[in-house]
Amino acid sequence: MAILGAFIVPHPPLVISEVGKGEEKKVQKTIESYHKIARQIAKLKPDTIIITTPHSILYSDYFHISPGSGAGGDFGRFGARDISFLAEYDEMFVEELEALSERKQIEAGTLGEKDKSLDHGTMVPMYFINQYLKDYKIVRIGLSGLPVTDHYRLGRCIKETADKLNRRIVFVASGDLSHKLREDGPYGFAKEGAEFDNRVTKAMKEGDFLSFLTFSPELCEAAAECGLRSFIIMAGALSGLSVEPDFLSYEGTFGVGYGVCAYKITGEDDNRHFDIIFKQEQLKEAKERQKNEDSYVSLARKSLEAYIRSGKHIEEPDNLPEEMKGKRAGVFVSLKKYGQLRGCIGTISPITENITQEIIRNAISAGAEDPRFPPVSEEELDDLVYSVDVLSDAEPIDSMEELDVKRYGVIVSAGRKRGLLLPNLEGIDTVTKQVSIARKKAGIYDNEEIRLERFEVVRHQ
Repeated sequence: MAILGAFIVPHPPLVISEVGKGEEKKVQKTIESYHKIARQIAKLKPDTIIITTPHSILYSDYFHISPGSGAGGDFGRFGARDISFLAEYDEMFVEELEALSERKQIEAGTLGEKDKSLDHGTMVPMYFINQYLKDYKIVRIGLSGLPVTDHYRLGRCIKETADKLNRRIVFVASGDLSHKLREDGPYGFAKEGAEFDNRVTKAMKEGDFLSFLTFSPELCEAAAECGLRSFIIMAGALSGLSVEPDFLSYEGTFGVGYGVCAYKITGEDDNRHFDIIFKQEQLKEAKERQKNEDSYVSLARKSLEAYIRSGKHIEEPDNLPEEMKGKRAGVFVSLKKYGQLRGCIGTISPITENITQEIIRNAISAGAEDPRFPPVSEEELDDLVYSVDVLSDAEPIDSMEELDVKRYGVIVSAGRKRGLLLPNLEGIDTVTKQVSIARKKAGIYDNEEIRLERFEVVRHQ
């Protein structure tokens, strides 16, 4: 078996005494766990260690695999320049992985390296591993903004590459958990921090990699998590394998969650291809929603499906509610795929003759013209979940005190710049955050004077 074992580890530089300068004693359980897994890795005698890290080069639409024969790095930025590393890369593995990813239509490769030096997400695991194992190569892989399913698929490619090359590999998924566990921590406190860490450590302990795929982006952002996508690539590398989890420790002493878990490979299990299970469940949910969708959502879905399949706009249906045919309003159409935003386009004020035409126009735009995403393909249509927000007329307000994130959306203006945020969005729980995001969307600087408007919506989903 090419994959010998897998490990989830954190990467706080302060666990190294020369960096921590005594503070490392406050996370002694993490350090002891690190030594234990390093000894386990040494006993496995891998040819190559795959390290996925959030702190390598990161692109929104591409997985960066470190190229070349190797790289070096040190902890100079953490006050310990004498702690340095040289890593030898497994060039053949990288070449095969890049080629396989291209065949599988996964955006991954060795292009775009701006800084070849090792990052601390790689060096912290190496610090412990090097105390017990000397002769090994690594493959260093960054994360991306691509969907979680693409992270899982990349993991599958890693496993397939290891099998093809008959390479003995160990997988190290480097990543901290929430960064918002304490008010006195470096990133402050958010209630979602503890929620995220409780859920993700439960999944670690149970080897429940399906749960890794089900975290909402809103929860991840609010918790300021670091390593989930690293863990998902690991889960893909273990796809179809039965594992025995050994959860070694969890600490949140400094306001950041550190979890350590080891996975022993115990055999094969065709019921553990979690990307397939996840997609099946998401498709089932989308089909169930279609059974109960109202006229607004049905029109949005049928409009986009017809346009993607034929390139044509559908005719306005006859059997629609009178409000849709006789009233004008701004409309936003949002698309989600596997819980992640896939497109959202809308109009603050109506630009067509009625709500029906507004939905048709904006549904097509959300799927084909949102500049943040590639156009929706025909293969994706069955996976999409739609929502339609019909806006009331906006009214000017004098202060943020007149806002309510659950009830009102907000429009923030400065000169010709204008940003809008819908109400009742997951992860937006304060007016301050709502206004801040709307400002950012409009490109309004903090020192610019703003005007505020509020509006209500009727949400159809």
